[in-house]
This record gives sequence, C-alpha cells and structure tokens, in this order.
Amino acid sequence: MPSTYTSRLRALLTATEARTLRKLSSPQKIQDFLDKIPINLELDGNTYMSPRRTLRTRKAHCLEGALLAAAAYAYHGGRPMLLDFQAAYDDEDHVVALYRQNGHWGAISKTNHPGLRYRDPIYRSMRDLAASYFHEYYMWDGRKSLRFYSRPFDLARYAPQTWVTPTDDLDWLAEALDTSLHFPLVPKGNLRSLRRASAFEIRASSVVEWPQDVPKLPAAGR
Repeated sequence: MPSTYTSRLRALLTATEARTLRKLSSPQKIQDFLDKIPINLELDGNTYMSPRRTLRTRKAHCLEGALLAAAAYAYHGGRPMLLDFQAAYDDEDHVVALYRQNGHWGAISKTNHPGLRYRDPIYRSMRDLAASYFHEYYMWDGRKSLRFYSRPFDLARYAPQTWVTPTDDLDWLAEALDTSLHFPLVPKGNLRSLRRASAFEIRASSVVEWPQDVPKLPAAGR
C-alpha cells in the first residue's frame, strides 16, 4: 500500500512520466537511467530543473539528477532525500540522492566524470558515505577540496507539487539545500597534511562521459 506522500506524488504525474518512474523500481535501475541521460552543461545559463523538466529535456546536472532519482525513489515508497557536498577553493559543490537498505546508506549520482558516482548501500553512517567521495574530489592542480557534507535533506518536508512538477527553476530549493546544516569532513588539524592527487589521477579524471558537442536525445512527450 503506497504511503500518502507517494500517492500524492503519483497523482501529479502524466501517464508518460508515471510509466517511466514505474520502471525505475530500484536504486540500481534509477542509476542506470540517469547514466543514459546527457549531462546538462548549462550552455544557456544556470538551471535547477524539476524532475518533470528533466524528463522532458532529457538532460541533467548533479542536482537535477538527484531530484529525479529522489522522485523515482519516492514513487516506489522510499523517502526522498539528498546529500549535499560543499567544496573549498571555488570548486563546484555536488549533490546526490540517498537511499537506505538493511540499515546501510548508498547514493545515486549524476556526474560527467569518472569520480563522484553511485555508491552501493554499504555505509553505516552519513559521514562514512560522505568520506567515500573525499579522494575523488579534487581540483585540476591536485588539491583535495571536499570540506563539508549535509545531514540528509528530506524532500518529504515539501509538498511534491513544489519540487517534482514545477516548470520554473527551483532556485529556492537549491538555496535551502545550500544553507542547510552541514558538517566538516576533514579534521581542522589535518588540513595541512592533505596530499595532492597525482598527475595520473588528474589525467584519469579528465575523461568525460558526455562531451560538449554530444547530440541531445529526443525529449519525452506527455
């Protein structure tokens, strides 16, 4: 029997949207679906698209992918939650969708690079999960930049119509996530002893899944 929140979310969807989310019945299937969507390079300006817009445009950056993953997870009765990473040195932040199985945390992630990807549900704490991203999170000069991680950001606090189906950008949600409670990942006394990523690691990270000139997939209809 679906939860009240799941029922409210399902009632908002078009037949095409419901058919798509119905197929995404596990974190693994959600991740496989996200991997097939081209990265949103925001060539026309910054966007914070809802899951509806992401399904229609068939592109997503990390936050948009995480929102779509959370919506799919909620469609099947899971709790829609995000995890936000904040970085130093003007590096980009990153967002993943959370899921939990048998008391252990995992993450669903949209990214254009080899690192910062899907995590299997093997982490007992949110800090353990966040720490698993640390060594892949660095600048092009090798400085490791991940500094803070949020507590689980519970999207179920918001009515599904405010974040699943809007046609306007979700700037308010991006701001709420960014200003939510975050915790330091690196002990302050250990910051100076962080080793830079090697030239080999940096070279490996330069590979992208979706180059800038990738053709866009056909948009989803109603």
